[in-house]
Amino acid sequence: MLHHYIFAAFSIIMGHKKLIRFAEMATFANVFQNDVQHYGQWHSYFGNTNPITLELACGKGEYTVCLAQLHPSSNYIGIDVKGNRIWVGAKKCIREAIHNAAFVRTQIDGIQNYFAPNEIAAIWITFPDPQLRWGKMTRRLTHPKYLRYYQKMLQPGGVIHLKTDSPDLYHFTKKVIDMHGLTVLEEYTDVHKQATHNPALMIRTYYEGLNISGSNTIYYLQFTIDNIQPGMDDALKQHFKPLVHE
Repeated sequence: MLHHYIFAAFSIIMGHKKLIRFAEMATFANVFQNDVQHYGQWHSYFGNTNPITLELACGKGEYTVCLAQLHPSSNYIGIDVKGNRIWVGAKKCIREAIHNAAFVRTQIDGIQNYFAPNEIAAIWITFPDPQLRWGKMTRRLTHPKYLRYYQKMLQPGGVIHLKTDSPDLYHFTKKVIDMHGLTVLEEYTDVHKQATHNPALMIRTYYEGLNISGSNTIYYLQFTIDNIQPGMDDALKQHFKPLVHE
């Protein structure tokens, strides 16, 4: 019974910690929740005309923060629905006076409410949930459903960066690229062996350190999405249909 009391006490402490973080985050000038006032006006928020890059499902914002530090002449916005995680990156930016990074708390499906057409230069997708079940394929952040969202926000020639330890998500994304005739600009099947020249790819997130997938291999794709063909989602789904129905 003791472990039940310990677990209950731990849950109370963690819940209280989250409430404190949520309350503090409501005062952060670099975090936006249910606030679309900067739609089409993000350059005004940053006070410059530097290119804007998004990190989707940013978690604790490690990539958003590190990219902002690496490239002070660009602006970065981390997107995640988990406020408790966003607090970590936002707090670090405030503490270290990193002014070219901000955070938006929303579902990925809602990002079109925050960013106007042609407002974004690039998008990073770092270690997203690979959604391995066939029935959840449309939740993969490189599914054409999402690429259509991104295409509206991206400037012509805007790029997607995918970094993942999931071979399934990597091969899925490769198939999407092939089916839609997209252009691959850069590709690595083992980032930490092949891309040591690129500081942005050497950033290690907490998740990456855990190696949850057990692959010990990090994949990277950089590609453009200027041309998303309509009516191909069913063909994509059938291509990956499991031999045994789930």
